[in-house]
Amino acid sequence: MNPFDLSGRFAIVTGANTGIGRAIAVGLAEAGADIVGVGRSAMTETEADVRRAGRAFVSIAADLSGPGIAGKVVADALAAGATPDILVNNAGIIRRADALDFSEEDWDAVLDTNLKSVFFLCQAFAKAALAAGRRAKIVNVASLLSFQGGIRVPSYTAAKSGLAGLTRLMANEWAARGINVNAIAPGYVETNNTAALRADAERSADILKRIPAGRWARPDDMAGAAVFLAAPASDYVHGTILPVDGGWLAR
Repeated sequence: MNPFDLSGRFAIVTGANTGIGRAIAVGLAEAGADIVGVGRSAMTETEADVRRAGRAFVSIAADLSGPGIAGKVVADALAAGATPDILVNNAGIIRRADALDFSEEDWDAVLDTNLKSVFFLCQAFAKAALAAGRRAKIVNVASLLSFQGGIRVPSYTAAKSGLAGLTRLMANEWAARGINVNAIAPGYVETNNTAALRADAERSADILKRIPAGRWARPDDMAGAAVFLAAPASDYVHGTILPVDGGWLAR
């Protein structure tokens, strides 16, 4: 048996339209999983890549920041024929401003999308898995700011620190019930969320100097860790926050 084989399983991946979410969706498909992509915009390229890997793709359009959306997303996935096997909570936003100037609107927007919606997606997914009597894997996408404070991103830091705590809490409650809850913590990745940082020549150079691997991550650098945490290979891994950071935290 291949411990990384996901054949016959479905993976719900939020924020699957671009960046890390797209890379993880394609990586899971290449490992054998069928994909339910959840996003606010079209996932045409992700769907094409998943189908090219020979797997099915179901698209669900959703703005996860709204109340009650999480339960509907899981219900829609099940109605489309998915089984509650794997959930990857990748969708997220970021707002940048000094802590002295940070607005309540930006605080609420980030916390609603990056933390609140993740908890209720996990809850709805876990209920479905338990009702179906299926073992399941939840993979949250945390951040280096689950470990560090960062600068100029107070709501993002709060959300990602909270997500690390929730990952451990849910693992404590659900491990014995057949649901693994873990997270990956990407380092500095070339995505839309980091465009402002990469455009700041001084800040970008400072970041690069600290990364032992000598480069920013690409979105597909996250796929292998996600496959591991979704696959049988990680059946005895619970409550772990796995950095995929080019060695940033080791420096």
